[in-house]
Formats: sequence, C-alpha cells, structure tokens
Amino acid sequence: MNRQAREIRYFLFSEYFSDGLRITLGVLLPSLILAQWGLFQIGLALSTGALCVSIADAPGPVRHKRNAMLLTSILIFLVALISGFVRPYPILLGAEIFLFCFFFSMFMVYGNRVASIGTAGLLIMVMMIGQVLPPAKILNYGALILLGGFWYLALSLVFYRVRPYLPVQQALGECIHETAKFLRLKANFYKTTTDLEEDYLQLIRQQTILSEKQDAVREILFKSRFIMEGTVATGRVYVLTFVDLLDLYERTTAIHYDYAFLREKFGESGILTEIARVITGIAEVLDNVGFSIQSNLRYAKPGNLNIQVENLRLQIEAVGKNQEETSTLALKKILINIRNVTHRTNNILEYFNAKYSGQDTNTSQLEYSRFVSHQDFDPKKFRDNLSFKSNIFKHALRVALVSLVGYLITQFLPYSQHSYWILLTIIVILKPGFSLTKQRNFQRLIGTITGGALGFLILAYIPDTEVQFVFMLLFMIGTYSFQRLNYVVMVIFMTPFILILFKFLGVGGTDVIQERVMDTLIGSIIAFAGSYLLFPTWESEQLQNYLRDVLQANIKYLHKLIEGMAGKTILVPDYRLARKEVYVSAANLSAAFHRMISEPKSKQKHRKEIHKFMVLNHILSAYVATIAATMQARDRILPQQVNIRPLRRALVTLNDSLKKLEPNNAEPTLENLPPDTSTSAKPETDEDALLLKEQLDFIRNVSQDIAKIVDMIRPGSF
Repeated sequence: MNRQAREIRYFLFSEYFSDGLRITLGVLLPSLILAQWGLFQIGLALSTGALCVSIADAPGPVRHKRNAMLLTSILIFLVALISGFVRPYPILLGAEIFLFCFFFSMFMVYGNRVASIGTAGLLIMVMMIGQVLPPAKILNYGALILLGGFWYLALSLVFYRVRPYLPVQQALGECIHETAKFLRLKANFYKTTTDLEEDYLQLIRQQTILSEKQDAVREILFKSRFIMEGTVATGRVYVLTFVDLLDLYERTTAIHYDYAFLREKFGESGILTEIARVITGIAEVLDNVGFSIQSNLRYAKPGNLNIQVENLRLQIEAVGKNQEETSTLALKKILINIRNVTHRTNNILEYFNAKYSGQDTNTSQLEYSRFVSHQDFDPKKFRDNLSFKSNIFKHALRVALVSLVGYLITQFLPYSQHSYWILLTIIVILKPGFSLTKQRNFQRLIGTITGGALGFLILAYIPDTEVQFVFMLLFMIGTYSFQRLNYVVMVIFMTPFILILFKFLGVGGTDVIQERVMDTLIGSIIAFAGSYLLFPTWESEQLQNYLRDVLQANIKYLHKLIEGMAGKTILVPDYRLARKEVYVSAANLSAAFHRMISEPKSKQKHRKEIHKFMVLNHILSAYVATIAATMQARDRILPQQVNIRPLRRALVTLNDSLKKLEPNNAEPTLENLPPDTSTSAKPETDEDALLLKEQLDFIRNVSQDIAKIVDMIRPGSF
C-alpha cells in the first residue's frame, strides 16, 4: 500500500475522525431538527451545551468519560446561570472572568481530563458574554444548555454501546502504526548513507510520540473492566497483542550496537542494507496489521517473514566466510533480535487469525495495575499548588490577568457584538509554557487568516445555500476531527465553518470576517505579551528535573540488570516497570527539549549539552536493554563477578551525577547489590563473552560521558 494512501486510510478509521463525526452529529442535530419546527434558537442552545460537553469526551475508559461529561454538564449549567445574571454589570463580569479563569485553569493539577472540564466551563462563560438575555430567560437558557449536555452524553454512550471495542481498536491500531514508524527509523541506522546524529534525533522524537500512544492504550485497556475481567476472547486478544507489541518494541530497542563500527566493517558487504530491508519489511507488516485492527478488517497473512530472516542468516554466514578475519558475532546478535521481533509480529498476526480463540491464554496473572497512572483528586492537591512554586498556579494567574486585560480592551472597541472572540482567543492560546503559547499563537493566526480567506471565497462566489451548507458540514467534521491532531488545520476548518454559520444566522458578511481576524490578532498579541511578561515559565527552568528523572530511571533499570546478572530472580513486571520508567522519562525530556528550542535564544541554556545527554541516555538504555534481552533469552546469565564490575562502576557514576543534580534527595543505590569479590579475571576467548564484555565496558564509558555532561551543565545554571 502506498505510504500516503495508508496515512489517509489510517486517519479515516482513526479515533480523531470518528470523534469528529460524533461531535458533528451531536452538535448539529439539535439545531437542524428543531429548525424544521421554527425552534432554531432552542436548538442552538442545545447545540451549545453539546459542544461544551464534547470537550470532555476525550479518549479513555468509558466510565471516566461518562463521569467527566456528567460533571461538565452540571458545571456549564451553573456557569451559564452565573454568567447570564452577571453579564449586565461590567464590574461583576470582570470579577467573574478573573475568578473563573483562575479557578478553572487550576484544574490542570488533576490531569488532562479534569482540565478539559475547566476548559468547557471557560468556553460557556465566554459564549454567554455574547448572549443578550433578559433575566427571566436566563434560567430557561441554562436548562437548555444542561439538556444539550445530557443529549451529547447519551449520544456518546450509545456510540460506545454499539461498538464497545472501537476505542481499543483505534488506540491499539494507532500505537502499532507508530511502532512501525519506530522500526523504520531504526532501520535507518543500517543504511550507510544516513547521518547517525540525525538518526538519533528522529528516533528520540518518535520515542516521545510512541510513549504517548502506549500510555493511551494502557489507559483504555487496563482500566476497562469489561476487557480485563470479561470472558470474551476479543478483549484478551487485544491485551495479548499490546503485551507482545511492548515486547517487540523492547526487542527493537535492544537491536543496538556501535553503528559507526558496523558501517566501517560491513558497509561494503551490503549486509547492513539487507538488515535494513528486513526490518523495514517487518514494519510494513505491522503497519498493515495496525490498520486492519483499527478498521476492524481481517488482515490476509503476508509472505512468511521467517523466510526473509532465514535468507538474512545465510547472507550473514556468507559475510563471515568472506571476511574470516572479522568477527560477525555482532551481526549474529542483530539476527537473533530480528528473529525475536519477527516472532512477536507473528504472534500478533496469529491472534487475529480466524481460528484463534484466546482460550489457551491467561492474562489474569499479569500485574497491569502497576503500569497505569492513578489520578488523585484530593482537594489538598489543589491547595498545595496555590503557590508561586507551582507552574500551574502561575499559569492560572496569568490566564486570569490576561483575560481580564482582554475584557477591558473589548470595552473600548468600536464594535462589541463579537468581541468575546478576543477572550476566546486568549483562553485557547495561553499555555503553561512560553514555547507552547508561541506555537499556538502562530498556528491560530495562520489558521484564522487562511480560513477567513477560504470562507470569504465560498460566501462570495458560491451563493447556493445548499452548497454552502455542505461546505459548512465538511468544515465542522474537519474542525472536530483535527482538534486533538493538528491545531492549525483545525483553525483553518473552524474559521469558514463559523463564518458560514453566521451567514445562516443572518449576521454574516465581510464585516464579520474582518472582525474575526482583528479580534484574533488582538487576542494573540495580548496572549503572547502575557506569556512573556507575566510569570513566564521557561522550559530550561524545568530541564534539571527532567534530567534528574532520567538518571533515576536509568539507575533503577541498571540496578535490576545487575541483580539479574548476579543470579537473583527478577520478576517480569518489575523489569518491565523499570524499563517503562526509562522510556517515559526519556520521552518527557525529549519533549521539553524540543519545546525549549522554540523559545528565545537567550533562554535556551545548555542546548548542546542537553542534546548530547539525550543521545547518550538513549545509547545507555539501549545497551542495557540489549543485555537484558540476552539475559531473558537465556533465563539468566550465570554469575560472573567480572561482568558485574563495569555495571557497578556505571551505577556509582550515575548516582554521583544524580547527587550533583539534586544533592539533597539523591538516595544511595548500592545497597543490597551483590558484592564485587572478583580479583583477576582470565582473558575471555569465547566470542559471546567478548561481545558481552565490550557491551558492559561501553555502558561504563557512556555513564562516564553522561557524568561529564552533568558536570558541564552544573546545577543551578539553568
């Protein structure tokens, strides 16, 4: 399948597009149906409630979505009433804007889902500013908002009941798709024409994306009772698929060696190109499987991957015969890992075979609860963040102050009918960090200008109202489909959608387009200035914490490896949990680093050092994963004190670096480790032992390089 065609098909069967269709249906139907009986204004109020509640309809377990949408419905009802009664009094309205913007922005302390409830509260507050209602009708209007929220809640639950496994299929399919991308990037290391430094950067970026996708699948799978506790084979198949996918990802990460050395020794033989081709072939199979899961279609089993791996084995043997003076052990180790990846891929293919029932598997013994986050809703957490030490507090106060300034400016504008767009622009643009605000600002401006031009062309040159309605419908679907995927595309769709809607409401025209662009520009300027001047949060200020988390995770991971190599039995969940912490912490550091490089240059502290740290951390964790994979394949490596010594030194080095980053909280990590009683070791002659020794020495050397980077960074220099 063509790569671009596959991306389009992935999107059409993705959660983003299905969300877009569901939200469009939920928002449009009340207005469309009631308009047939001359009750369009009632329908519009219902649609407004549905739109606000749809914000809380984020991916996740259905009970979490249901509770969030129910709370949102009640919240927007109360906010609509308060805003309606306060609107005629400018001073009270200003106070409401300040207090609500601060209070609802503080919801971020409880995670993204609760933050979306706060966003819905802010949205209905802003929309009520544009509503001119007599006091007698405010309660009725609030009731319609509440009813519209309940309507959308019911619609969403009906969609879920009809296809309960659809969210799992979409999240899992998307995760497999991103894993296939990771495999392709991994294959680039074996192509002699690529830049290794750029390969590392791309791989680290993809790890960040993949970490998010894996967390999304964990959230749905392991918190959905009907999947984890049900007797239907379908649920068990999805769990087993995800477990194998994680192992496949681990094996892929474990395919790590000195690529510069490999290119130097085997580049001319062509074997590296063949390795890249086989890995890419596995990625293609995974991509097709992911699409089949996402689209709920059966995937015809491809050509036997084992044959390709066997051909690779023969070619490696041929290279060994032609280059007798050069050991091909590294190539053989790569082959073993490719076999493991192929085995996991074949397992996933088998799970979706028509004859597979899942009856012979038992998922109850896996400790899934340890791999998912559990949100704490204790009010104490809210109170603890009421301090300038909290970035969320500074963000909430910034939103409140900037929104109040925006409201005051609207009072002096020559037009005020749509001036609430300024407040809306400020609320959606302002983010906790300057870099995210800057990015969202740019995207909002580009999207508004482009979408405004598109809307003007449609209204000016396509007078047919039916055709305009079709365009509006398509723009609605595009808006809600891209709201979590691509913000600039969402705004490009949203702007003409709103302009056409206003035309149908009888308030359209070129004046509205000019007002929208002008209000967006004013709101963007205010938001940008506020993010820069009011308690700015720079990513460089947070990087020390991310570096600390990465070091802590690697220390725990290395600790488990040492214990395993010394003969101690390590439970699989313990090892996987340590591995997950490494990947998550590395992904967080990578995301923060890429946010930092979009900030002013004066705020980009230690850019080169952080970049080098990220690459070294990836290499370190990859080598640990390589040895751990070998250890698992053999059950365990027999105790050899000569093997433990380099790892102990690496652990000491990493722990010393951690103490430099956080001298007060770094804990000793050498307790309960096997003692290093080795004196002198005989020279190793076995190729396996030699390669293992090289890898262990490399881990020690990389740890020392990381320590040098930490010394260059110096705590407190951010």
